Amino acid sequence: MEIIIQKKVSEAVKTLYGKDIDINHVQVEETRKDFEGDFTIIVYPLIKCSKNTPEKTAEEIGQYLIKNLQGVSGFNVIKGFLNLNIADNWWVKFFKEFSLQGNLFEPCKVKNPETIMVEYSSPNTNKPLHLGHIRNNLLGFSLYHLLKSCGHNAIKTNIVNDRGIHICKSMLAWVKFGNGETPASSGIKGDHLVGKYYVMFENAYKAEVDNLVSKGIDEETARQTAPLMLEARDMLRKWEAGDREVVNIWRMMNKWVYEGFDETYKKLGVDFDRIYYESETYKDGKELVMKALNKGLLYKRDDGSVWADLTGEGLDQKVLLRSDGTAVYITQDIGTAVARQNDYKFDKCIYVVGNEQNYHFQVLKAILKKMGFNWADGLIHFSYGMVELPEGKMKSREGTVVDADDLIEEMIQTAREVSLELGKLEGFTQTEKKEIFRKVGLGALKYFILKVDPKKNMLFNPAESIDFNGNTGPFIQYTYARIKSVMRKAAQNSIVSDPKLLELAIPNAKEINLIKILRRFATVVSEAAKSYNPSLIANYCYELAREFNQYYHDYTILGEKDEIIRNFRLLLSERISYVLNEAMWLLGIEMPERM
Repeated sequence: MEIIIQKKVSEAVKTLYGKDIDINHVQVEETRKDFEGDFTIIVYPLIKCSKNTPEKTAEEIGQYLIKNLQGVSGFNVIKGFLNLNIADNWWVKFFKEFSLQGNLFEPCKVKNPETIMVEYSSPNTNKPLHLGHIRNNLLGFSLYHLLKSCGHNAIKTNIVNDRGIHICKSMLAWVKFGNGETPASSGIKGDHLVGKYYVMFENAYKAEVDNLVSKGIDEETARQTAPLMLEARDMLRKWEAGDREVVNIWRMMNKWVYEGFDETYKKLGVDFDRIYYESETYKDGKELVMKALNKGLLYKRDDGSVWADLTGEGLDQKVLLRSDGTAVYITQDIGTAVARQNDYKFDKCIYVVGNEQNYHFQVLKAILKKMGFNWADGLIHFSYGMVELPEGKMKSREGTVVDADDLIEEMIQTAREVSLELGKLEGFTQTEKKEIFRKVGLGALKYFILKVDPKKNMLFNPAESIDFNGNTGPFIQYTYARIKSVMRKAAQNSIVSDPKLLELAIPNAKEINLIKILRRFATVVSEAAKSYNPSLIANYCYELAREFNQYYHDYTILGEKDEIIRNFRLLLSERISYVLNEAMWLLGIEMPERM
């Protein structure tokens, strides 16, 4: 309808004022909820053609559209905004076409699709995934779905941070305190076991630092010279030198972690097209740094360390290789970015990483451009806020994080308790119940996290997320299951819906409103993909589910005696369930057919 209005406004300007205007310069948008109307034309750009006031111009164009555009039933003018009312019969006609549409995402397809890589998860192999990783994975996976649905060649990727001093801390603690413990011998999941030794290192290291400080050594010197830290650094040097014993320990412990990660990813319902490993890409990064140094793009200090001077770019100076030749974190990112560009020739690479790394990605882009990689302009930091708990921030090194596996199980158990308390699952088999508990628990978790604007910090409250009322995943899932129940009853009673009868229906105001919400689906998906904001989808789902439930409360569907009205309501309900299912899929949320 927007395109039709644009063309007709262009025609009106030509007829009324004798001026030609490109339809792309005619601004049409949905009318804001606090004003009357369906579509709004922004008139200010048109007054140069009319040579009149915005109000008078809007009035003249409004009168022209009433006479010449079928479907426009009225209008109102507020300053330089022309708000159009669209007739009910147009909405019915639209719904008939919409009800026959097979692929809901076809209208979302962009004209010029790009190759876009989405990096998410990025775990360290010294600890299990936690609540912060859950938000990261869910945002990245949803963003991939959005971009793919809009026609982009989207690639989902992961970078595993499997080397560095933090990895050596876990390894060293296992060597010193582990007594050969394995996941098999302890019954502890691999990533949890390695995480245990990371915390063990930090506790022992802190004790050493405290001891040195008590002897009069300043804290910073104590942290640098504590025996455990010196041993960890020595282990890192040995690893980079390829020491067989150290490398074997590293491979063994990483294998434990990868097996644990895979289990968690499967529970969470996320996956990747390609996984990169820092232990491989840091070598590429070191080579690139040395080449740039030889070209005079970087400089070396007296201690042998290699630096990038970014002061000309408004940033700072950044070390890329330490004096002992070992690589820092950003060196690996340089190698990974170049490897990915070589592998996929991406137009954009989106890094789903928390906002505490904002400066890091400014530096990364600046260094790559200094090295001559102009495609670095396509690197985008999808900066999201932190997840906090009512108790405060989480700290990995203190072992106070909310473990991802524990949280997933807790959500499923909570879904079980709430469902049984509400008595919604009578007559279901144990297998069916178990699957419903899983879908509802994970749906609650995913929706609660994704409904928040990614840029904002969020407070996660498991109890609120599982509520079957309000802006929650279970509420939307229950709405979907309710409609599916209506569909099953219709089939049992041999009630068949027929789209051909739609144009005979005269919808009421609530039904028209539901059609208007359905029509916005493609617009919301396009906007969510363009702005990298899955919360737009989540809140659209809630609006649609809420409006349907109010409608369901006020009107009967299968009990309606008038066949034309019953047919319309059945088709409307069916299409709403389809849209809810597709929209929640964009969030990685499964919809149970029965609840």
